[in-house]
Amino acid sequence: MTEKFTYDDVKAAYDRIHPYIPDTPLVESYYLGDGKQHYFFKLESLQKAKSFKIRGALNKMLTLAPEEKSKGVATISSGNHGSSVSYAASLLGIEKAKVIVPETTPKSKTDKITYFGAEVMRLGKDYDSAHQQGMQYIEDNGMTYIDAYYDDPKIYSGQGTIAIEILKQNPDIDTIVVPIGGGGMITGIAVAAKSIKPDIRIVGVQTEACPAMIKSFEDQVFYEEYPSEPTYCDALVGGVGKLSYEMLPDYLDDIIEVSEESIAKATAFMITEEKFVAEAGSCTTIAAVTDYKERIGGKNIALVISGGNIDGDIIKEILAEK
Repeated sequence: MTEKFTYDDVKAAYDRIHPYIPDTPLVESYYLGDGKQHYFFKLESLQKAKSFKIRGALNKMLTLAPEEKSKGVATISSGNHGSSVSYAASLLGIEKAKVIVPETTPKSKTDKITYFGAEVMRLGKDYDSAHQQGMQYIEDNGMTYIDAYYDDPKIYSGQGTIAIEILKQNPDIDTIVVPIGGGGMITGIAVAAKSIKPDIRIVGVQTEACPAMIKSFEDQVFYEEYPSEPTYCDALVGGVGKLSYEMLPDYLDDIIEVSEESIAKATAFMITEEKFVAEAGSCTTIAAVTDYKERIGGKNIALVISGGNIDGDIIKEILAEK
């Protein structure tokens, strides 16, 4: 059984990271509510690295011993997690920080990682080979691996600090809707929110292009890897985290699958109406409200907007189809 975490771990993570990153805004939607129901965007897209993942990465690094910090940290990710590890290392003055990516990773993705100070290492022709070679490199050099979502309680606890902020900012929130990729964010949020407010509803959302968590629960199989159809939600593809698979069923009230068409409309809505740039994966929460409003329920509903790193070409494509 994987090492689990509790609300006390999340609270400790909040106290740990709060001096380094501000609370992100919780703002009411202009257009989604109807007077009876009020919807609030938790804008993790406004983190400096434009992703919630800074929370887990920073919490993990703040628990490292001086010797571990001197040997350096590393991860394997060309996306939000890689940028967040780079940013967290810069905040803490960790000089040796490496982000390992496949050889084919576009420069547009690696530029943001290097902007925050980490060194990008290109290993392997695809993600699987990059992961295999990267983990060997990390082990050989005695570095600390900063997990994205698999089974590190420190990462999950850091992501769960979102729930503490939401309920501090608006104690009347009765439902939290969260995008699901690997499951680290929703599991952290669920553990914290249910501890603070036991009757709160936690609703997860996945794209129909990669419903890995839904199928894991339906089939009672831990899908560490899962195939994906073409999708706007590149941050939500792949398998699920082991710790999430083991813990989340005890906390989750519902999990909804939304179509790529609905996600595209929701992303366009956020940009053109609400005036927020958000990743398509983040906008799954808005798509869920649009398509399953009664199923989600609640009176005061927080929609977690997990990131804002959307590719410019995807924005153009989505707006052209609007």
